[in-house]
Amino acid sequence: MCETNRKPKIIVFDLDYTLWPFWVDTHVTPPFKKKANDIVDSHGQIIQYYKEVPDVLKYLHEEGYELGVASRTSEIQGAKQLLNLFNWDKYFKYKEIYPGCKINHFSKIQKASGTDYNDMVFFDDEHRNIVDVGKLGVTCIIIKNGVNQTLVESVLKKF
Repeated sequence: MCETNRKPKIIVFDLDYTLWPFWVDTHVTPPFKKKANDIVDSHGQIIQYYKEVPDVLKYLHEEGYELGVASRTSEIQGAKQLLNLFNWDKYFKYKEIYPGCKINHFSKIQKASGTDYNDMVFFDDEHRNIVDVGKLGVTCIIIKNGVNQTLVESVLKKF
């Protein structure tokens, strides 16, 4: 029996409905700011992320994984601002945030990292992105209700 402890080299996350439960370009209104212990949009609406996301990102970072984001949002500044305000910037080495096919996002991550697509994992809530990126050889995981520790750990075990 030959068992390898192969680990992905890069783990990439979509943002909307993957790390947080909204579309940053339509459901909330930038600019965002810190208000007491909350992050709020320009209407004072409290902005929240999926509960387990900070722990998942911290865990993966501490385990030595390189992390990235790939988002098609047109609200580029708002998305980057939230990553900063949630204090998640420190976790992401690769940030590809702009409209267009996610194949472009992954092409840039691949070029910047020199990492083969088959050494990457991608979490996204949209089937079309999973299909597109999967054709590159990336291990793609469809997300239903946000990223959580159980899902991430099971994906890493199976990789």
